[in-house]
Amino acid sequence: MNAFQEIGKYSTLLYQALRSSSELKTYRKSFFQEMVKIGYDSVPIIMLTGFFTGSVMTIQSSYQLDSAFIPLSTIGAIVSESILIELAAVISSLVLAGKVGARIATELGTMRVTEQVDALESMGFNSVSFLVVPRVLAGILMFPVLYVVASVFGVGGGLLAGILTGTVPVADFLVGARMYFTPWTLIFGFIKMFVFGFIITSISSYKGYFATGGAEGVGTSTTEATVLSCMIVLLADFVLAALLL
Repeated sequence: MNAFQEIGKYSTLLYQALRSSSELKTYRKSFFQEMVKIGYDSVPIIMLTGFFTGSVMTIQSSYQLDSAFIPLSTIGAIVSESILIELAAVISSLVLAGKVGARIATELGTMRVTEQVDALESMGFNSVSFLVVPRVLAGILMFPVLYVVASVFGVGGGLLAGILTGTVPVADFLVGARMYFTPWTLIFGFIKMFVFGFIITSISSYKGYFATGGAEGVGTSTTEATVLSCMIVLLADFVLAALLL
């Protein structure tokens, strides 16, 4: 019963957010601030995540494919396809669930337990429009941008690792990267990040918006938001792969 109650409250919050999305004047300033916090402030950690993911992929692939019968271009194909179609989206989203999701849940949870949300309502503000809508919209828009950053640095890190370790020449890596590339690979990555951005920001907003129990309750809501976001992201990754690939 608790699970169904949680789903009902979450669905109701999303419905209220959808109805409130037309109140642009209410959340316009917060929307741009959230775009900066979710997008610009997350670029450094996404760069590092993508770079080292690509580097490790190249080293591991060269170790496992160490054979005279397998062309070196295969390593470039494996690394680039793995980064673009899976790792850039999923690993970045798991990292962002801890960074962005935890921040959103903590902010809204603190506002809830200190009665700032009630104060907004008493002043005539639509608290869902003011607090939830800008965070969800910013996540939907900025996660695909971060996917581009992760992909560029992931493939670049893989290429650089191949050069520095002497395992894959630049020409062979690039030939392999072009070998199996199709526009659908990028489109699929963007679709995944749209979905992951919505999942992480909406779940984190829900957990923070309905937080109770003072400081301890805020901590619990933040932990639940991060863990649940990661679990739903992995589930959504499986569903999207089964439906679209």
